[in-house]
Order: sequence, then C-alpha cells, then structure tokens
Amino acid sequence: MRPYIICHMMTSVDGRIDCAMTAKLTGVDDYYTSLEELDTPSTLSGRITGMLELAEPGEFQAKDKAALDREGFSKKTDAEGYEIIVDTKGTLLWNEDSTYDKPHLIITGEQVSKEYLAYLDEKNISWIACGKERIDLNRAMEILAEEFGVKRLAIVGGAHINGGFLDAGLLDEISILIGLGIDGREGMPAALDGLPMDREPVALKLKSVEQFKDGAVWLRYTLNNEE
Repeated sequence: MRPYIICHMMTSVDGRIDCAMTAKLTGVDDYYTSLEELDTPSTLSGRITGMLELAEPGEFQAKDKAALDREGFSKKTDAEGYEIIVDTKGTLLWNEDSTYDKPHLIITGEQVSKEYLAYLDEKNISWIACGKERIDLNRAMEILAEEFGVKRLAIVGGAHINGGFLDAGLLDEISILIGLGIDGREGMPAALDGLPMDREPVALKLKSVEQFKDGAVWLRYTLNNEE
C-alpha cells in the first residue's frame, strides 16, 4: 500500500529544470495550473529544493549526535495534504508549523539524531524515519499511506530525488510542463538525474498532451512498474 505518485516538473525545451531559469519562461504559470489539475494534495521535495525554497536559513547542529537507530514516525497533524521534504541527515531549520499554509512532514533516515527529531516535535512538525544507510523510500511511502492517509502525491523536485523515486520503481506518472525557452548551459540538472550510466532507458506510455494558450505544452506519461 502506497500513494499514487506523479513526478511533476517544468522544463525548458532541452529538459533543464533550474528554478531560476524556468521562472523566466513563458508558461511558468501553467505549471501551477497543471499541478492543481493533478489533484495531489501532498507534494514532496528533496533537501536542496527544501533548503532553497521552503526552510529557514542556516543548518541544525546537534550537540548530542546519538542516532534514533530505528524506524519510527511522529504524526503531529491530521491533514488532507502535506508539504513533504526529504532530509536524510536532519539539517533543515523550520518555524513553528502553524505559521505555514500547509503542514510539513520530514522524511529522514534512521541515522538522524534524536535531538533533531525532538526539535521537529517542538515545532509540531511530523516526521518519518526509515532506512539504515539511506532512506528506504518504499517503506516511507507505505508509512505515508498507512499512517498519514496520503493517497496521491506529486514529486516536485529536484533532479536526484526524482531519479531516486524512478530507481525505486515508485513513479506511476511523469508529468512535464515544457515552457517556451532553451537553457543550454553546461551542467544544469535535467528533470531526472543521478542514475548509473549503465541504467537502461525506462519505457513510458503517452497518456495525454495539452497545449496552453501561451504555447506551453503539458505531457503526461504512465509507467508500468510491474514490468
């Protein structure tokens, strides 16, 4: 049991996703319109996106490094949807959760410090800890569904967290909003990245194509995770 998971990204024509770049493209407003149409009350971001766009400045420094060293979760809020952030080591800083529009939920690994989890509890922020060496995404998604009632989830960045969900066989759909522009800069991240060089291409099935009035194009694909 896990949520239905859609990776939803805005890209340039050459598939790049740098937010500062895509924010300048015609079609950026269509990204949020299409996200609403996906009907995913919960969204998930990686640590870098969380640090740049969601969290407070600075980094948590634990005085006591003792790790949780077990699977666990803390549910602070019953909500229709959550702002979920993957933060493996527990470093991001937050305000008290009632100050945000949507409740936050942090997914971290079992090596996270107990002190950081106590910090989240003080802020009334929900959390899930699972995975010994790195986060067990499959188990985290099971806990999201079973304990937090998350039925539909949009992965909204960045490249490596998108690639991690693809590698784990957890994506049901790929949703790409192509803006009107080209990035072209060397080394900029693609929509999904970070997988081994010997990884075979992942087959997709086209679900729908939509062109917005401003010329942006929305492509939706399904994946068959049983193959």
